[in-house]
Amino acid sequence: MASGQRFVRLTRRLVLPVIAGMAMASLCACQRSAGSRQEADAADAASAAAPAGADAASGNAESSQGVQLKPEQIEHLGIALTPAQAGSVTPEIQGYGVVLSHDVVAQAVAELATAAAGERQSRAALERAGRLAGTDGALSADALESAQRQAAVDAAALALAHRRLSATLGLAAPWSAGGHDQQLDALASGQLKLLRATFPLGSWKGGPPSHLRVAHLDTEPLAESLKLTRLWDASADANVPGRSFFALLEATQFSEGERVQVWAPSGTAVSGVLVPASALVLSGGSYWCYVQKDAGSFVRVPVDTSLPGEGGYLVTTGLAAGERIVTAAAGLLLAREINPSTEAE
Repeated sequence: MASGQRFVRLTRRLVLPVIAGMAMASLCACQRSAGSRQEADAADAASAAAPAGADAASGNAESSQGVQLKPEQIEHLGIALTPAQAGSVTPEIQGYGVVLSHDVVAQAVAELATAAAGERQSRAALERAGRLAGTDGALSADALESAQRQAAVDAAALALAHRRLSATLGLAAPWSAGGHDQQLDALASGQLKLLRATFPLGSWKGGPPSHLRVAHLDTEPLAESLKLTRLWDASADANVPGRSFFALLEATQFSEGERVQVWAPSGTAVSGVLVPASALVLSGGSYWCYVQKDAGSFVRVPVDTSLPGEGGYLVTTGLAAGERIVTAAAGLLLAREINPSTEAE
């Protein structure tokens, strides 16, 4: 019995410290785990905040450094350079128009011609009756009154025909009030076409513009357009609220009833550098062009497309006349700038 009790006491002295040590180790492990999780969370937060600044810095560096190419790479890519030309562009307001059918004009002109013929006949009859007054061939009082009444009716019909024509074609049409003009006859026959151009409400104030540019709806702003110079005020378009003008079309590439796009000059001319349309590339929702700064060094420059000019767009900042703009293979330069590991092919 004594030996058994000694064994129990010895076991307690040995086991209890071991159990206490294991508990302390477990507690330390838990603390280290909590500390590791806190450090991981802090690292994740830092990494979440870092990419925006890192990417921005990387993007700025890439934009400022541009693309570096060797002469053989420039040749393989087929890069073409064009010196930037100074130019000026007048801002324009865009609107929409419709080519009117000539049957409306033809009817108004026919009514005018008929009324004019009737008025001439009744006026001639009344003048003849006046010359015969006091002679054996003089008209009776009733006949004279009838001739006077008919002359008044025909004169009123002619005035109404003129007013209908002015309501159809505008009060300031470029022909005489008599209506029998060559341009009017050409409109009635369809040899000339009448365009009604309408600009958005509040976008145009004042008299008719000096000229209009007209193009099909599917035509790009820089594509070839027709210039019209004979313009006058038109009645408002019931379908499109805004300011409307009439213009004469001599070309035959527009069909009657066709909807077209129009541009009118607005404001004073703006000076800058013209960037050819072939030089533009689209990246990040914006337009850019590449400019050669040094031999083999190409830098991307933003291009504002709000001022289209003849064959290109006017840039007022960031470019100078004489700088060499990449007008061929600009898209390949953009690919190399976005992915520098891309090899020239």
